Amino acid sequence: MNGKRNEIRIKRVYEEPEETDGRRILVDGLWARGLSKEKAKVDVWLKEIAPSTELRHWYGHNPNKWAKFKNCYAAELEANPGQVAEIMEEIETGIVTLLYSSKEEQLNNAVALKEYLESVIYAKAE
Repeated sequence: MNGKRNEIRIKRVYEEPEETDGRRILVDGLWARGLSKEKAKVDVWLKEIAPSTELRHWYGHNPNKWAKFKNCYAAELEANPGQVAEIMEEIETGIVTLLYSSKEEQLNNAVALKEYLESVIYAKAE
């Protein structure tokens, strides 16, 4: 595959799939409402890597809770090393696009997951 190793992108699953997306990984716990699997062109659905239902409901895309949400989500990810390892393997093969369905484009679980994964990659490089 063409592309840079360890490149993580983020995209709303409702946006048109592109060749440059690389591996398309849906990181939501629920399937995107009203979207067929054929149209979504998702390569992998890692629903277990999504924030817990409790955390997602607590957060509710409230910007004032963003920092706490990221910390709690990071703790959940650290407690789920199998899913993190699976996505890290995908990242090692080339470009990965984390797909999410939220209308909130800046403060969502895919953004928090990307930050977490990049911190893991950075820590490994040291």
